Amino acid sequence: MTDKDGAIAALDTLLGQRLVRSKADLAAHGESESHFATTPPDAVAYPETAEEVARIVAICARARLPVVGWGAGTSLEGQAQAFQGGVSVDFTRMNKVLELRADDMDVTVQPGVTREALNHELRATGLFFPVDPGANATLGGMASTRASGTTAVRYGTMRDNVIALEVVTADGRIIRTGARARKSSAGYDLTGLFVGAEGTLGLITALTLRLHGQPEAISAAICAFPGVGEAVGAVMDAIQMGLPVARIELMDAASVAAANAYSGMDMPERPHLLLEFHGSPAAVAECSETFGEIAALHGGSGFDRATRTEERNALWEMRHNAYYAILAARPGARAIVTDICVPISKLAEAVDETRRDLQESGVQGPILGHVGDGNFHAILLIDETDAEEVAAAKAVSDRMVKRALRLGGTATGEHGVGVGKLGYMRAEHGQAWEAMGALKQAFDPLNIMNPGKLVPPRN
Repeated sequence: MTDKDGAIAALDTLLGQRLVRSKADLAAHGESESHFATTPPDAVAYPETAEEVARIVAICARARLPVVGWGAGTSLEGQAQAFQGGVSVDFTRMNKVLELRADDMDVTVQPGVTREALNHELRATGLFFPVDPGANATLGGMASTRASGTTAVRYGTMRDNVIALEVVTADGRIIRTGARARKSSAGYDLTGLFVGAEGTLGLITALTLRLHGQPEAISAAICAFPGVGEAVGAVMDAIQMGLPVARIELMDAASVAAANAYSGMDMPERPHLLLEFHGSPAAVAECSETFGEIAALHGGSGFDRATRTEERNALWEMRHNAYYAILAARPGARAIVTDICVPISKLAEAVDETRRDLQESGVQGPILGHVGDGNFHAILLIDETDAEEVAAAKAVSDRMVKRALRLGGTATGEHGVGVGKLGYMRAEHGQAWEAMGALKQAFDPLNIMNPGKLVPPRN
């Protein structure tokens, strides 16, 4: 019996039917939302407590068997795939809201709780959790990738909304980071270290999250523009004058066309901004009116407001489904999903250069994104059987990242590194990337925690 066989036998004794090795389950845990090939793990474990996670990790550590966390499987850079085999730790069964403290505006949850499930639980409290990456991702996965999304322009990312963590480290210890106090200067910020570590330093088994009060009034709006440049110009003006917008989303003409076909909308096939305003009724009305004036200065038209809940929900459901709408626009295609972020003053330049690059290369790549914080995507549609087409799309993606770095930005604003953006880490971080590798070595000397992702490869 090999070390791997012995470890899996020990896990079977620990978990019984909650250790699964069926072909279908392994294949499901080897897939990605993006273009990466299916890479099944050797087994899938379904723990129910932090103590079980600790025992799973300790067993795998003795056999040097890789451990990869799994939430909802919505990551886009291969973070949850077991490229080196091992055990996929699926947190589906760890899906409880452990403690809600409304007076302190915080909550402690297990990692398998999804953002939608949490907000459903909070519906009678007057509070909500604002981070919205679009997909109904698990909160543990969102913390691991430092997710953000449509509301980050006002409420921040997971980095800003995770207060404390419970983590199982690579040697099977359970540690707790942070406190529920609103500030602390007591030692290293280990919470910040694990948020965005993509499971390479440990597995998150509980999160304490900051909650926000439900706004008294919410209004959404949509506005068409003659071109992407004019839409981005309106965004820059709104941000630079400090207009407190909760969401500012861009969809280019190709994204709008796909959304019309997929969601039954009838928007003019021109670039659009989708916005949402939160606050008191008077503040929301004033903010909306001011943005309408800004939009008009940039050629915006059809500035339509939606205050009814069902109208707003329809608008944002359309935006959240944009990725699937774009895929449906070319049946059978896969997508290389880009994700770059630049300083707001460089946003127009980055978008304009990317649009020209797409046109010149002949790559089909609708642009959309969270332009309120300088973050945008191009969904590069490819026929995986066409090597030239795949190469052209990857070249566009490569130039997008290099463009972002040249403009003072980052290779990824919210999707994370995984394996897809690993090749850009040295260019972005220089010697700091080696420091990340040293942290990985200190926390995970056996290199079992999601190996091959995020940090420099081990020799």
